[in-house]
Amino acid sequence: MSQQPVRYDRQGAVGVVTVDSPPVNALSQAVRQGLWDKVTEGFNDAAVTSLVIVGAGRTFIAGADIAEFLTGGMGEPDLNDVNDLIESGPKPVIAAIHGTALGGGLEVALSCHYRVAVPKAQVGLPEVKLGILPGGGGTQRLSRLVGAKTAIDLITTGVFLPASKGLALGILDHVGEGTDPLAVAISFAATLPAGPHKRTRDREENLVADKGSPVFEEARASLAKFARGQFAPQRCVDAVEAAFTLPFDAGLKRERELFFQCMAHDQAKALIHVFFAERAISKIPDVPPSVTPRKIAQVAVLGSGTMGGGIAMNFVNAGIPVRLLDLDQAALDRGIGVIAKNYAGTVAKGKLAQADMDKRLSLITPTTDYADLADADLIVEAVFEDADVKAKVFRRLDEVAKPGAILASNTSTLDLDAIAAHTKRPADVIGMHFFSPANVMKLLEVVRGKDTAPDVIATAMAVGKQIGKVSVLVGNCDGFVGNRMVQYYATEAQRLVIEGASVEQVDKAALEFGLAMGPFAMGDLAGLDVMGFIRARRVAAGLIYGTPLSDRIDPARKGQKNGRGWYRYEPGNRTPLPDPEITAVIDAYRAEKGVMPRAIGNEEIAKRLIYTLVNEGAKILEEGMALRAGDIDIVYIYGYGFPAWRGGPMKFAELAGLDNVLADITRYHADAVKAGDADGAYWEPAPLLARLVADGKKGF
Repeated sequence: MSQQPVRYDRQGAVGVVTVDSPPVNALSQAVRQGLWDKVTEGFNDAAVTSLVIVGAGRTFIAGADIAEFLTGGMGEPDLNDVNDLIESGPKPVIAAIHGTALGGGLEVALSCHYRVAVPKAQVGLPEVKLGILPGGGGTQRLSRLVGAKTAIDLITTGVFLPASKGLALGILDHVGEGTDPLAVAISFAATLPAGPHKRTRDREENLVADKGSPVFEEARASLAKFARGQFAPQRCVDAVEAAFTLPFDAGLKRERELFFQCMAHDQAKALIHVFFAERAISKIPDVPPSVTPRKIAQVAVLGSGTMGGGIAMNFVNAGIPVRLLDLDQAALDRGIGVIAKNYAGTVAKGKLAQADMDKRLSLITPTTDYADLADADLIVEAVFEDADVKAKVFRRLDEVAKPGAILASNTSTLDLDAIAAHTKRPADVIGMHFFSPANVMKLLEVVRGKDTAPDVIATAMAVGKQIGKVSVLVGNCDGFVGNRMVQYYATEAQRLVIEGASVEQVDKAALEFGLAMGPFAMGDLAGLDVMGFIRARRVAAGLIYGTPLSDRIDPARKGQKNGRGWYRYEPGNRTPLPDPEITAVIDAYRAEKGVMPRAIGNEEIAKRLIYTLVNEGAKILEEGMALRAGDIDIVYIYGYGFPAWRGGPMKFAELAGLDNVLADITRYHADAVKAGDADGAYWEPAPLLARLVADGKKGF
C-alpha cells in the first residue's frame, strides 16, 4: 500500500489524482481527506488545465468504507463537501473509471464534469442493498442525468450497469478502448473545448421533462408490492422526488435527512450485518488461508435425478467436466434429458447462447459403471436419503476412487461420520449439502466430519465459490444447521394449525414477515413423501419432526410433484390453492383430540415460527455446529428465503431484544408443558440464550 491513500502528479497539462487505497479504494476518512487535498492541489497547479481522478489497482472507487457505518461517525470531510469541491472547481474534472464505480464512488464520478470508462467497467448505486440510500448527492445528480424513472429503477434495485449501458443512459460521456482508464481520460481531455464546463447540478432538461409526472406514485405502488415491508426503497423514491421539487442544495439536504433515517432503521443494521457476515463465512480458525486446496479437474456425480442433475449443472457451468453415474440406464437418459431441457429453457429466455448450452452438455459424460469414476478428483453422492443406500454407495466408492479423491455426500440430515465409516479414508469424506433446485439455490452447507482433513474442507469451500455458491461450514448433527432448525419451524406450523389457525393463514403470516414462502408451501415444494420419510426416521429415534396431524395426510399426497399436498395445484401451475380435503382432515383431528380452535393473530404466528429458529440456532451455536451466529443467518437467507432486511433469525432476535425473545420462548415452553404437548418440547429455552440475557448481553 502506498504511504498516502491519494496522490497527485501531472501528465502534460493534465493533473492526475490517483486513489490508491487497496483493496477497493473505499472512501474512508483518509481517502476523502486525500481527495480534498489533492484535488485542491490540482486546482492550484498553474501548469494543468484539467484534472483526472483515477483509481489504482483493480478498480476506481468501489464505494464507502462500510466499517465506518458501524462506528456511527464517518469523520470530516463529508463526502458531500468533497463532491462540491470537485464540481465547483475552476478546472474541468474527468472521472476515469475501470473496475467499479459504486455507491460513493459513482457519487464522486457524478460530481466530476465528465465521466469516461473502459469497456469492462461497471457503475451503480447499490446502497439500497445495505438498507440505506445514496447520501453523497447520488439521488440528486443521477436524476438530472437520466430522469426520474430510470433513476428510481437504478437506485431502488442497486443494479450494476456495464459501461455500454451507462453510456447509453447518459451516465458516462465516453467509453474508450483497452484497459487503461487514465489513457482513455487523457485522450478525452485533449478533445475538451475551452471555456466553462457544465456541472451536473446545473443540468435541468430531465427535471423539466419529469416534473409533475405520476412516476413517483407509480414507483411507490410498485415497491409496496415487490419490496413489501422494506423501508429504504420508499425513501429512495422520496429522495429522487426531491430532485424534481426542490432546488439542488435543498434536495441535497433532503437526501441527507432520508439517508440518516435509513441509517437509524433496524433494516440497515440488519443488512449491514449480512454484508459482513457473508464475508466472514470463509474464515475458519483451524483452516487458515495457508492450507492449500486440492486440485479439482474432474468431478463425478452419483445419481441423475433432480438433485444429481442440478449438482452436475453447477460444475459444468463453471467449465468443470462431470461424469454422471446412475446404475439405471433409463433413469440416466431421463436425467440427461431434464438437464438439456433446463438449459434449453434458459436459451429460450435469451439468457444463454446455444453454443454455450452445447458446450456445457458436452462436459457431461453419462455412465452406468463405477469404474468410470476412477480418475475423479471429487465425487458427489446424490442418491436417495437413506442410510443403507448411502452406506452401499460409499463402500463402492472406496473401492474405485483414486487416492486423494474427495468423497462428498449431499445428505441433508444423515450422520456424516456414519457414512465416512463405510470407507477406509474418512479424512477424505465431507458433506456438500446442495439445496433444491441445486442449479439455482445459492447456499451450500459444507459439513465437516470428525475426521475430515483441513485441506478437504478448504477444497470444498473453494469449489463452492468456484461454482457460484455461498458456502457455509457446519458441524455434523441431525439436519446440520438449516434442516435441524427448519424441522421445528415446520412442526410449529402444524401446532399452530391444530390450535386454530388455517394452513393459509400460517403461510400468509410467514409471507407478511418477509419469508419467500410459508412452511406449508415449502413442505409441498420439498415433497410430503420426503417429509414423511424423515419424520418416520426421526420419530423412530425418539426425535421430533412434525406432529401426528401429518400422519393423517393421505400418503398419496406428495406436494407439488403430483398436485396434491397441504394445498392443491392446477396442472402446470405452482400457485397453492386451498384444499377442502385438508381442512376436513384438520377439523377431524381437532375433534378427535378435543381441541377447541381459537383465533390466532398473524403476529403470534410469525413470532412462534421465527423464534423456533432462534432457539434452536442458539443451541447449535453453543454446540459449535456453526462457527458464528452470522453463519446461521447466511444459511437462512440463502437457503430458506429468510429476508435479508431482517438480518437472518439470529440478528433479528438481537434487534428484537434477546430479553424479549427469551421471555416469549419461556412462555411458549410453559404453554407446551401445561398442555402436555411433547411435540413442543423444543421450546425449552436454549442455555446460551438464557445466559446471555442473564449477563445483560445484547447479541450472540
